[in-house]
Formats: sequence, C-alpha cells, structure tokens
Amino acid sequence: MALGTALTVGTSSPRCWTGETLAVDLPGRGRRADVDLPTVTLADCAAAVVADVEAAGLDDVVLVGHSFAGVTVPRVMDAIPERIRAVVLVAAVVPPDGTRVLDQIDPDVRVAVAESLAGGIYSQGPDAARQMLCNDMDEATARSALDRLVDDSAALLSEPVDLAGYARDIPLTYVRTSRDQCYPAELQERSVKLLDADVETL
Repeated sequence: MALGTALTVGTSSPRCWTGETLAVDLPGRGRRADVDLPTVTLADCAAAVVADVEAAGLDDVVLVGHSFAGVTVPRVMDAIPERIRAVVLVAAVVPPDGTRVLDQIDPDVRVAVAESLAGGIYSQGPDAARQMLCNDMDEATARSALDRLVDDSAALLSEPVDLAGYARDIPLTYVRTSRDQCYPAELQERSVKLLDADVETL
C-alpha cells in the first residue's frame, strides 16, 4: 500500500488518517479489557502495540501517538524499528528520559493529579475532565465525551520513562496543537526540545 499503515496509539482517532489503519487496544481496554488496570506498565502498553503490529503482519507502519502515547511510542520504536516507516506525535507528552509524566505536569495541578493515583489507578473526575478535555465542546458533545471517560493505569504517569527508541533512525514529526488545554503549548514545546523531530502546528 502506497501510504503504509497508520497505527494509532492513545486517543487519536483512526478516522483522521487515509489508507489502512489499526487502532490498538491497550491493556485494560477493548479486546484486552480482562487485564487488571492497576498492574499495567508502560512496557505492557508497548508490548500490546508490538503484538498487534506483528499479528497483522504490518511492515510499513506510520506510528501515530497522542498525549500519553509519547512515553509508549519510543518503546515500540526500539522493539520493532524495521517495521516502522515514520512516527507522528500529536501533542504527545515526552518528559526527560528517566523522569515521570507526572513531573511534566503543570505544578499548579500536579498535587491534585498525584492524589488521584490511588491504588494503581489514575481516575480523573468529571469536573477536571470537562475543564481539560471539553473546553470547546457544546454541552451535548461534552456530556457524550464525559460519559465515556474511563480510569487508566497510574503507571502511565508515575513510572520512569525510557526514551531510547527516539534515538532510532526513524523519521519523526511532532504536531503541536495550539489551543490544547490539557497539554498546553509551553509544555508541548518542552517535549519538542527533547526530540529530533520535524514540527507542525495546528
């Protein structure tokens, strides 16, 4: 296929890409819902992506990651570099190597987020989610989005990250989202500075 396969990791919708797409169910979601969420690690998330790529026999992948996928994508790049043609990060969280996503969060909200990581679960309340994720939505759309809000593994925020895969010789593009309330422009810029990436802004 001329465009390869766009593989989405995180919350990006496969509907926004042309060509064949594969949206991965990370552990604790969809086909992998039987996995106990508090036990999920960053390595588990990467392993799920690798397993789906290999099961589908894909070898010309454009790997697309959004938000927290910025800490899963480099592990995938390191595991199967020969299958990945390019990587696109969309407003992806990329903290310095060996630190945590939690360390990258705005200090004004870091304490509240840390307190929400009880029992290995990251649980975002509807009020916080509305402010961070629904700021430009009408009420019906916001309600629909909030009705689908689910908990996540605390490890995605609290586990030290391994960014070695970003050193692989794989073309990388970072897409900055200029009106992002969840991961604002100044935090995205910190991520960009840690990468050797082409940068686009929406």
